[in-house]
Amino acid sequence: ADVTLRFHQFLPPQATIPAKAIVPWAQKVEKDSGGRIRVQHFPSMQLGGKPPELFDQAKDGVVDIIWTVLGYTPGRFPKSEVFELPFSSGRAEPASRAFWEYVQKNAQDEFKDVKLIAVHVHGPGLFHSLQPINKLEDLKGMKVRGGSRIINIMLEQLGATPVGMPVPQVGEALSKGVITATTIPWEVAPALKVEQLVKHHTGFSGERGLYTQTFAVAMNKAAYEKLPPDLRKVIDDNSGPDVAALFGRAMDEGDKVGLELARKRGNTIVTLDEKETARWREAASRTRDAWFKEVAGRGIDGPKLAAEAEALIAKYNKQ
Repeated sequence: ADVTLRFHQFLPPQATIPAKAIVPWAQKVEKDSGGRIRVQHFPSMQLGGKPPELFDQAKDGVVDIIWTVLGYTPGRFPKSEVFELPFSSGRAEPASRAFWEYVQKNAQDEFKDVKLIAVHVHGPGLFHSLQPINKLEDLKGMKVRGGSRIINIMLEQLGATPVGMPVPQVGEALSKGVITATTIPWEVAPALKVEQLVKHHTGFSGERGLYTQTFAVAMNKAAYEKLPPDLRKVIDDNSGPDVAALFGRAMDEGDKVGLELARKRGNTIVTLDEKETARWREAASRTRDAWFKEVAGRGIDGPKLAAEAEALIAKYNKQ
């Protein structure tokens, strides 16, 4: 190989995104380059640091490419946060295409320090808990892991006590009683053995989940720019909406696997009915209002961006 690119991320290699999105993406890059690019995959933070440091590792050239959760660096990607607002999206594949187009139109400045390869979201967000959650009141005082600033704000407004932490810490936190529930999609549950640690899972009626998280695959700008033009084209051809869709599709497929594992264990899987879901929607709408007010202080038109995101999600859901 002429070039070796080090790809760093926080999940173990058997987890959905590494196995079903990162490795296939890397293999395609290698194939499209005729073997001139080699992608070395370093899972589970093997190159050092903590998950919230990944974006800067790519920006600063500590590594060449990263996959990370944008919400791990609170407030850094305010325009992108709109995709995390409660009950915004459902299936990850169309929503990830929508998110890519949204970033191109509205939030490119948030990624100006890197070569952006893809952005995406996960599927419908739900609760995995030690005690049942059958109604809004059951959440009161419960210590619940949130994966981003927006999710933590929402949890607080729903009556829970939010505990922020990156996803690799969730299993230990549940087993030690640091938290009594976690917000994660079905997709990541098997990698953390969450379906073995809790017995209760609570989702919502309708196509949209309570929350989602936003993710990015980003490359160090200098590493990209020093590639010869034909190899830059290989990276360009493996960036964009189709790559966003690849990562979203992996999330959707992973959700089915996680759900099936919980079913096989005989866990209690609850889908709140439309009436109860409407109560949660109403309570969670305050998160949206709080976010609008907050980003206005940074000169960002929240309602306009939220409307843009909604329209793009609707557009891709129809396709």
